[in-house]
Amino acid sequence: MKAEDLKLNELVDFSEGWMGLHGRRLVLHDIHAFAQFRKDLVDMVGADSARRMFTRFGYFWGQADAAAMKRIFEWDSLEEWIKTGPRLHTLQGVAKTIVKTLEIDRAAKRFLMEVVWHDSAEAEEHMIEIGKSSAPACWMLVGYASGYASFCLDAEVFFVERQCMAAGRRSCMAVGKDRASWGPEIEPYLGFFQAENIRGKVMRLTRELREKTAEVARQSHKIRKLARDAAPPLFVEAHSEAFRRVLTVAHQIATFDTSVLITGETGTGKEVLARYIHSQSARAKNAFVGVNCGALPETLLESELFGHKAGSFTGATDNRIGLFEEADRGTIFLDEIGDISQGMQLKILRVLQEREVRRVGESRSRKIDVRVMAATNRGLAKAIAEGKFREDLFYRLRVVEIAIPPLRERREDIVPLARFLVGRIAGKLKLPGLRLDAQCLDILLRYAWPGNVRELENAIEHAAVFSRDRLILPEFLPSHIVHPGAAALSNPGPGPRLLVDAERAHIRQVLEYAGNNRAKAARMLGISPTTLWRRMKEWDAR
Repeated sequence: MKAEDLKLNELVDFSEGWMGLHGRRLVLHDIHAFAQFRKDLVDMVGADSARRMFTRFGYFWGQADAAAMKRIFEWDSLEEWIKTGPRLHTLQGVAKTIVKTLEIDRAAKRFLMEVVWHDSAEAEEHMIEIGKSSAPACWMLVGYASGYASFCLDAEVFFVERQCMAAGRRSCMAVGKDRASWGPEIEPYLGFFQAENIRGKVMRLTRELREKTAEVARQSHKIRKLARDAAPPLFVEAHSEAFRRVLTVAHQIATFDTSVLITGETGTGKEVLARYIHSQSARAKNAFVGVNCGALPETLLESELFGHKAGSFTGATDNRIGLFEEADRGTIFLDEIGDISQGMQLKILRVLQEREVRRVGESRSRKIDVRVMAATNRGLAKAIAEGKFREDLFYRLRVVEIAIPPLRERREDIVPLARFLVGRIAGKLKLPGLRLDAQCLDILLRYAWPGNVRELENAIEHAAVFSRDRLILPEFLPSHIVHPGAAALSNPGPGPRLLVDAERAHIRQVLEYAGNNRAKAARMLGISPTTLWRRMKEWDAR
């Protein structure tokens, strides 16, 4: 788990009369009311005592958040756990926090961190009621950062604010070090971390969080605009470099009528990518026609693709146009192209060469204007070497080849994909407000996903059906995902043979869970019954 993966709506339960972070109640406060509270406290007890109270408040708040993050997630590293503190401040609207420096020597318990707080709510509170300050005034932020880092490192860590908006600077900046690294320089600040007789009052305030949603929305809008200006529009958020390259290539070729061959394992989203390319092309207003070539027998496939004349065979009672004609001026997508016979390969090759089709039972040809995209989960180069696939058709189809990596090779995309699918399934099942609980994220990241994106989508839909109050909890995910059983599934290993073994073990486990019902197991895996049957047949042949 990485700090950047955190989302506010997955961490916090927003219910009427209740807000909570996994059982820890939160309260939303108005910035102007808090500004008045700060002024009253300064007036009543003096600036130094007020600073001590706010610093202590922030310190306990930071400790509580660090403990919650440890309890809920498994972090990739100590650094990621520590960076979650600044990420939480950003999500909560406290400040837009940027980590400039982070150096940790865990063995020696040495720590150095530099953070910048943009648009600090605490500095704004100070200026609203007290006015411009002659010294840094983000007392709670300093306390929070100190408490959070101290809990993570299990050692005393203190932050000191070097510049502040309340003192006229454009942003706030603080430096944190372990006590030994600070040396005598930290002595004047230690008193602000010491408790006086107001500990009970400060402890009661540790549950308060303040949120500035308008600022978060404004910053998010800026980030999205920059992303749109810098990169092609994406149909789903991509974090992995491998999938970013796929989308970049797809965007580059979309405006050309070039034939495209999309390769990848079952369930990686080959048709989704083909539809994206079509949507970005000049043909987007016309039809996108997809056909699974491997699901139809040859005689039926020929009629489906090219159409037929009435009376040309038994059951052909009417003239019928084929899918190539239906896709005229649009795009046709030939899925599982590696499964068709050589006779059908020759007929498709003729269509690509002549740009015309002949309906079954007719002697005349009809011109078509169609872009052809194809996909396969088979190695066509091997099929060519074995004489099972025509080399000339291969090169006609593969003017451009796009290989989609499996989900296990782009794990950075699992969380954004899951969120994307939650939104889509919410619409499909009419469950507005459907969301993932944050505890699901580690489970999704640990799983190997042999069924790729399709299996992930099926798992999310399974969980959505069983969800309560439109919240997907870990117990609603399929049990074979929450408890994968075989260790190999969590780490498929470097070699292709290990991957095959892991896939076989996983499918057998799902079959057992489904009571050896192949149709049910195929649905759980996110693949078709035909693909499941073919996989099992391939095992028997080995």
